[in-house]
Amino acid sequence: MSMARERLWQAAEWTLLRVGAGVSLASRLGLLEIKTLLVILLLAGAGWGFAELADEVGEGETRSFDEAVLLAMREPGDTNDPVGPRWFEEAARDVTALGGLVVLLIVTASSAAYMLLGRRPRMALLLTLSVIGAQILSSALKHGFARPRPELVAHEAYVYTASFPSGHSVMAAATYLTLGALLAQVQSRRRQKMFLLGLAMALALLVGMSRIYLGVHWPTDVLAGWTVGAGWAALVWLVARVLQRQGMLRHASGETEIPPPSESSSSSNVT
Repeated sequence: MSMARERLWQAAEWTLLRVGAGVSLASRLGLLEIKTLLVILLLAGAGWGFAELADEVGEGETRSFDEAVLLAMREPGDTNDPVGPRWFEEAARDVTALGGLVVLLIVTASSAAYMLLGRRPRMALLLTLSVIGAQILSSALKHGFARPRPELVAHEAYVYTASFPSGHSVMAAATYLTLGALLAQVQSRRRQKMFLLGLAMALALLVGMSRIYLGVHWPTDVLAGWTVGAGWAALVWLVARVLQRQGMLRHASGETEIPPPSESSSSSNVT
């Protein structure tokens, strides 16, 4: 596990240096609009945050924090009973299912089908590939770190994989944020864009918190999952932006699937 952390940290450090140099150069040349620059910084920050968190977890420095949060969500003196009424526990299981593989497959397939009906085949393909890629990344990270599930409290949901990072948190953030970002690109009003992105973030946050409440993940597992998922969604957004600028996201009729950013939209983003 220590070797995996060392390699991860070296890769993150190398990536941050290259991204920082690229962003600095592009900014001086005026090649990046503010929104794109912020997403690049988000991607770099997510990579750094995950590497730092993984290092702290590997050294055991987050143990007291993890245990304190888990115990705070249990009735005093009874680690088998989550705080709150019974209906709230059932509601938490319903919420956590929003980050499960079956639900996310249904959401992804339905969204891709909707995009195909709207004659946006490449957007549908990008969404599908992004979700598959996020699942592969999540599984690889779990296998690499192999952190045991928390045994401090009783599990209120069935689990069968390693703990770090939280797969539900990774997939919920990656899927809902990616979907929200892609759908927001085709909306003309800022209010609609903000609603879609806000809804995506709320779903990702609720899924992650439900995993902690149900006792199946350490809080740092969920934090790591959020950073990985958000970073992955940022990467997909950047890919979509590049394809958009090159005119590759088009309807079957030949019209652009996502309207290319205009000078007026860029200037409005600055203000």
